[in-house]
Amino acid sequence: MDMTWVTDRIALGGGIWNDSNMAELVRTGVTHIINMQIEFDDRPLAVGQPVVVLHNPTDDDFQPKPPQLFQAGVDFALDALEKPESKIYIHCAAGVHRAPMMTLALMRVLGWSLEDAKTLIQQRRYVVDFAEVYVESVEDFIKLNESARANPQAR
Repeated sequence: MDMTWVTDRIALGGGIWNDSNMAELVRTGVTHIINMQIEFDDRPLAVGQPVVVLHNPTDDDFQPKPPQLFQAGVDFALDALEKPESKIYIHCAAGVHRAPMMTLALMRVLGWSLEDAKTLIQQRRYVVDFAEVYVESVEDFIKLNESARANPQAR
């Protein structure tokens, strides 16, 4: 499996693609998967496995991404992280653009600064390429998220 642990509970990487790789992920302790691929849905591979999959498909088209895309993944991940035994695998096809983008959004919501999160992700997974438009999309999401938390009546 093409998987890199960024923290002790959050990993990112490439596609799962088959039953054998799904079983390997489960053996590593992964309990939750965020699949950013538009080209492949992992949910059939998860049937019968003790893992929950969020299919959060997006194109790797270097276009701005909507806040809803990040909100779905962040909500799923935060719910998972409430359980101390949970581990999350965030992936796309190659683990270069979309999965790092979602990992960055999650880490930002968890309180990491933009630079610290980007640095750690890139140190752990050297193939990561943070497209500027994706980083800007994450930061736009963070601004909306912070605004919503500061002003709950506006929701």
